[in-house]
This record gives sequence, structure tokens and C-alpha cells, in this order.
Amino acid sequence: MSAPDSTGDALLPNEVRTGHSEPVDRILATAYELFSRRGVRDVGINELIDRSGVAKSTFYRHFPSKDALVLAFLAVRDQVWTVDLIISEARRRGNTPEERLLAVFDVFGDWFQRDDFEACTFINVLLEMGPEHPLGEASIGYLARIRGHITALAEEAGLQRTDDFARSWHILMKGSIISATEGDFLASKRAQQMAGWLIDHHRN
Repeated sequence: MSAPDSTGDALLPNEVRTGHSEPVDRILATAYELFSRRGVRDVGINELIDRSGVAKSTFYRHFPSKDALVLAFLAVRDQVWTVDLIISEARRRGNTPEERLLAVFDVFGDWFQRDDFEACTFINVLLEMGPEHPLGEASIGYLARIRGHITALAEEAGLQRTDDFARSWHILMKGSIISATEGDFLASKRAQQMAGWLIDHHRN
């Protein structure tokens, strides 16, 4: 995939873009926009229905509760953000496994400059809802999936102690996202430098 542009729709797959003819896709597109920018609790059912342009009965036929819609949103976010934007793009940019790992932070650097940069949805929902809430539990699961992708890249690179490596790498990812949210637009470069040290540490 090419590097995404600065418009919000660039993070949406074609089948859930606003304006699609299927009501379920309009609902998902609306939820994606609102939940990713404002969180879960700030967005009400009535606003979702109004913005989607669907009848209340249609909404509840597809999503019997707000939590059900949030879970669907998180699944879309995992595909759009984790797989398509971060991992697939890092694999495209790097020529070797180690370069692909480091390219994660090049992709982050581009993402941090976007007009619609909204930090990590999974962290946001986890902090907002708490780890005991079903949505918090789902977010923890999606964060673990990110580490799974990093573990796979580390194994391809022949690194040692790949589970420990992925957990440390994920700290760099999450930390750089928070720093970028604070306004540090060099956060990805700082994290990438530390990532190089981490790779060296796990070569033996």
C-alpha cells in the first residue's frame, strides 16, 4: 500500500467508507470516525443513528447494543490500522527483516504528521473503559495481536527471546505514540534509535 494521505477516509477500507449503499457500512463508517476521534463514552446511540442516516430499527438489527458496535469498530481498526497501515507498510518499506522492524517507526513518523492522528484506539479504549470491561478486554487482545506481528518480524530476523523483544518493542511503540500526542513530532525517530539498540541486544 502507498503511504496514506492526511484525510480521515484514507484510514477506512472501501467497504465501510461513508456514503456506501449498505446501512451496516454507513453505521461502521460513522462509528469509526466518531469513536476513533472522541472515544466511546462521548458518543451516544442517537448521534450514531442520526449521522449514519439509518432508522433506529435498522441500527439495532445490525448492532443490538452500543458495545456490539464498538467491538465491530475495534475489529475494523485492527485490520485498517495494525495490519494495513503499520505492519503491511513496514514490510513494504524494508528490504530485510531488521529493516522492516525499524520501518515501523518510519510509518509512525508519517502517521504522527497526519491531520487525523488520534493516537492508539486500543490504548484509548482500554484506559477509558478499564481492563475489566468487555471493551477493555477486547482492546488488550488487540494490543496482544500487535505484539504477535512484532514477534513474527523478530523471528524472521533471527533475534533471540522474541517474546521479551516484542514486549519491549511495544513499549517503544506505545511510548512514541504518547509522546507524539504531547506534541513531540520527533518521537518516532527517538524510538527508532532505541529500537536499534534493542535489536542489537536481542541478536545474541
